[in-house]
Amino acid sequence: MAGSDTDAPPPRIDTSRPHPARVYDWWLGGKDNYPVDEELARRILAVDGSVLRGARANRRFMQRAVRTVAEAGIRQFLDIGTGIPTEPNLHQVAQQVAPESRVVYADNDPIVLRQAQALLRGSAEGGTTYAHADVRDVDTLLARAAESLDFTRPVALSLVALTHYLDDEPDGDDVYGLLKRYVDALAPGSHLILSQVTPDLNPEAVGKAAEHFRRGGTPFHPRSLAGFARFFEGLELLGPGLIPVSGWRPEPQDVALQAEGIVPVYAGVARKA
Repeated sequence: MAGSDTDAPPPRIDTSRPHPARVYDWWLGGKDNYPVDEELARRILAVDGSVLRGARANRRFMQRAVRTVAEAGIRQFLDIGTGIPTEPNLHQVAQQVAPESRVVYADNDPIVLRQAQALLRGSAEGGTTYAHADVRDVDTLLARAAESLDFTRPVALSLVALTHYLDDEPDGDDVYGLLKRYVDALAPGSHLILSQVTPDLNPEAVGKAAEHFRRGGTPFHPRSLAGFARFFEGLELLGPGLIPVSGWRPEPQDVALQAEGIVPVYAGVARKA
């Protein structure tokens, strides 16, 4: 099993401002968050009652998508913006299908680094490691991932509920440029797994939630279906294409979640030819 950034001195955790991973943790019922995160999470919940369903739906989508690509033969996974561990996590899903699967998690929140030991409990046959890195630092993140993954072979790249925290501007995050750099680094046969908040399905609630995020110091960029589709240009979409997150190859639990109400999140999985 490869090493991880758990050996490095832990970065300082900033508890003065909310972090998306910790806000998400609160929505999922976790305990690894601070009052500032809970405050923002509650404010957003007050204007958008779908966020708890959305958090659950994103986790469920990740599990179904990972199982799908693992059953298709993928044995390497790079999960960027992994967040705070919530079982079953990606490595557990992948290694249940194929115990030899190798998984690298990457996130920029120090509290995730603190929880990395939980992530490292993978199968004996495979490998599970963690890189403390920011999605915007493509070269560093890929270099750290390459310590465990072979990028000459197919990799599943997962960015679930991450892209809406990144802007489109060329002199800013340049999220489309970032995604292209990651996809360009992948071998043919690799897969891209994405979900993204959209204003299409509930514009008023999503607009209010976005404003609360921004006031809390977290940029937030919901995207239309057309904007989401841009991430998959040049790739082969898996059926059923780009649709609301709970509808992507749903299982009975997901059908029940759909019945609870709309979740304004799109999801999709695509293959690099």
